[in-house]
Amino acid sequence: MIMDRITKDLMFAMKNKQTDRLEALRAVKTAFILARTNAGNKDVTEDEELKIIQKLVKQRKDSAAEFLAQNRSDLAEKETAEAAIISEYLPKQLSVDEIKTVVTRIVAETAASSMKDMGKVMGVASKELAGKADGKIVSDIVKALLG
Repeated sequence: MIMDRITKDLMFAMKNKQTDRLEALRAVKTAFILARTNAGNKDVTEDEELKIIQKLVKQRKDSAAEFLAQNRSDLAEKETAEAAIISEYLPKQLSVDEIKTVVTRIVAETAASSMKDMGKVMGVASKELAGKADGKIVSDIVKALLG
């Protein structure tokens, strides 16, 4: 599981005094522990771990954009660096063409024909592309195909 890998990498970062990496991995571990606690101390599945990691990466990218808008490049760099470290734990991201191929197949399988069917297509696509594609890109492709 990803949690085991995070724990090992956390120890390595501590031993080698990699403060940036240490801070990012501690945030991931904390998010996993919170998710486990909220689930009533049940183990978090690997899919849930991937969703948590995606959320953390997105938060950091959004924060970096906000900091840049406020001319705080020092803080933006820190957030961007953390996002890069955390995203190492995500599976290889699909290219736009690969996402388009998958979404086109899903549209055909669900017999979607208009924007009314977007929710149905997004539901299937979100499950199938979890951790492999940015939800915004998937949404834009679905809109283009159905619109």
